[in-house]
Amino acid sequence: MTLHIGQPQRRENARRHLAGRGRFVSDLALPRMLHAVFVRSPMAKGRILGIDIEAASLCPGVVRIFTAADLNPRCQPWVGTLDHFAGMQSPPMNILAEESVLWTGHPVAMILARSRAEAEDAADRVLVDIEDAEPVTGGVPVLQPGAARANDAADSNLCYEALLQTPDVDRAFAGAAHVVEAGFTFGRHTAVTLEPRAVVADYDPSSGALTVHQGTQTPYQFQDVYARHFGLPEGKVRVIAPDVGGSFGMKLHVYNEEMGAVAASLILGRPVRYVADRLESFVSDIHARDHDVYGRMAVAADGTILAMEIDDLTRIGAVSAYPRTSAAEGNQVIRLMGAPYRMADYRGKLSVAFQNKVQTSQYRAVGHPIACAVTEALVERAAEATGCDSFEIRARNLIADDAYPHVSATGYQFEKLSHQACLARLRGMMDPGALRAEQAALRARGIYRGFGIASFVEITNPGATFYGVGGARISAQDGAVVRMLPSGDIHCAISVTEQGQGTETIIAQVVADQLGVVPERVSVTTGDTATTPSGGATWACRGAGIGGETALRAGRQLRDRILTLAGALVQTDPATLRLAGGAVVDAATGAPRIALEEIGRIATYRPDTLPDGIDHSLTVAHHFAPGGYPFDFTNGIQGSLVEVDVETGLVTLLKHWVVEDCGRIINPLLVDEQIRGGVVQGLGPAFFEECQYDADGQLTNGSLADYLVPMAVEMPDIKIAHIETPTQDTILGAKGVGEAGTAAAGAAAMNAVNDALRPFGACLTQTPMTPLRILDALDAARQERTAP
Repeated sequence: MTLHIGQPQRRENARRHLAGRGRFVSDLALPRMLHAVFVRSPMAKGRILGIDIEAASLCPGVVRIFTAADLNPRCQPWVGTLDHFAGMQSPPMNILAEESVLWTGHPVAMILARSRAEAEDAADRVLVDIEDAEPVTGGVPVLQPGAARANDAADSNLCYEALLQTPDVDRAFAGAAHVVEAGFTFGRHTAVTLEPRAVVADYDPSSGALTVHQGTQTPYQFQDVYARHFGLPEGKVRVIAPDVGGSFGMKLHVYNEEMGAVAASLILGRPVRYVADRLESFVSDIHARDHDVYGRMAVAADGTILAMEIDDLTRIGAVSAYPRTSAAEGNQVIRLMGAPYRMADYRGKLSVAFQNKVQTSQYRAVGHPIACAVTEALVERAAEATGCDSFEIRARNLIADDAYPHVSATGYQFEKLSHQACLARLRGMMDPGALRAEQAALRARGIYRGFGIASFVEITNPGATFYGVGGARISAQDGAVVRMLPSGDIHCAISVTEQGQGTETIIAQVVADQLGVVPERVSVTTGDTATTPSGGATWACRGAGIGGETALRAGRQLRDRILTLAGALVQTDPATLRLAGGAVVDAATGAPRIALEEIGRIATYRPDTLPDGIDHSLTVAHHFAPGGYPFDFTNGIQGSLVEVDVETGLVTLLKHWVVEDCGRIINPLLVDEQIRGGVVQGLGPAFFEECQYDADGQLTNGSLADYLVPMAVEMPDIKIAHIETPTQDTILGAKGVGEAGTAAAGAAAMNAVNDALRPFGACLTQTPMTPLRILDALDAARQERTAP
């Protein structure tokens, strides 16, 4: 009987964090530990002529200074390509720059000292002689024949290109009553996690064992990376990811600094600590987005969407990130375009270009906000062209709730979604008629409000084809070991990880329901390759859907074993028993028969009293790999209400609505936390966040004094509702929810801003929608109206 799945429960580890008892890598101190600081290139591109470390090596506290010649031979270079991205290229990468620097912040030397302060002082004494070269920082021209290369080790500036198309896309456009089109620009931004990247590498020469404490989502991925690239037996590599202060995809990737810490520890046989400061984070953490997209949509006279055509240029830095690549986001952009709609034809072109900036790669809601914003902006233009309102045109075109299974024009297979139900729920929450009446009244007073909506589809629970087919050693399966202690308490060790989203809590709820105990009696261990079974860990919203299913199946196997033991002890058929209230009870009457602690005592200390042949083990290990559909897609719709000051360009975010379907909800409190956090991360780059570069490839706002992160005061009231459409691929039925808020928040907000500006004929197609860009759009519209 289900008791706890579906019920709100607070994150147990929140109490520990509130008490200041978090266990973060950045707090870790080991005996004989050294602190690493990196000397970085001050320019975006150039040739290294020399590095003088003599003065730095004499500084107090300095133990060792490494240059590329000293450090790089210890590590096998890495290449950020995947086999299923046909034709993709990315030159090999190593820890320190050898001949050329490729972005401002590229590490060229590594200093190890007794303290961070001493290492930083020594870094100021390192002299690096670099012959400056013209960096590649632009867009389309960098792909022209003969263009200067961002990375001379590459054949060209084209990292990867792809084309998706159906046979009749040109015919659809030729026969359309309306063709709407626009160009869009999505700026770079970065994660700004609460805890920056942190690693402590500790190699023990006496045993040949390497232990790496690392703030990461994916300890097993890094166990494999360190073993292969440093020539170590995998069984001798342990990666521990304790509390992780946010990741959002940024901590999935291989970075020069973490590899440097491992290499230095292997050479010196001492612990080496690296923690990025905020200034370093801006020039070394992966950035997100950076897309230019041209899109057009073919529409029939009655508002039916016939086809879309998309050309996406995304810029990724001088090399592709490893091991998940920097092409994955653009690939998802062109495949998620138009996903909620039943259009028949589509053409999507993707070009991924190198440039001399920090790498871009996967960040929360990979590709989703780009695809959603372009699709939904074109849908709004189609509504205007055909005389429909925002709700009506979506009602005509969304995939019907009874039309599944469905295959999109881009080839995605949808098991079952709920677009129509979500649209209807959102209409009831927003009351668009009342909003329009209020809008008209306010416009008469010179106050300009607007609202916009955006439907979305989210990719969750990726199967083995997501990375495995491309050759990346990133697991799609997860493992759980569930055991009952002699006391009757339960312990679950599981491969999915905790980053503050509540993984430990939901796993405890799932296991508790299978074993008839309260979640407080279930302890959960995550994030340690030596004490948890191997698995994919937490990315792409797979923690609940795959990790939860793994825990459920392991819990049920242990339940059956406990009931078999109980049947032998109370001399009855196990089929007549069940678990409830921390005991074995009669299935028909609920009458207690034997407590779990009594079973634990006998199985542990007196197995000799059990009948021959009875398995008295109270430990079950189970691994689960998703089958069925390649992904468990979720869906939903968001709405945004804004007010624009047309004199200053300032936007006030008044209200935001989300209707979301993540399948079976395990913990509604945590689901809503994820959605609200995701909405904030979607609105951030829509209005505030942007990594700004000049023509020389210099990041001009690389500090929190200049880079704007939204705070609570900027955020609107967020209202959330749910539809539940469980997946049939699993017993649990849960999908994912971690990226749902981010997926459509910016799209809904852009439509809202443009709705507010409609009386002036102004339209925003670039994010972030800063006051200056809004004023520029208003000025351009004014000039167009007054032009002869």
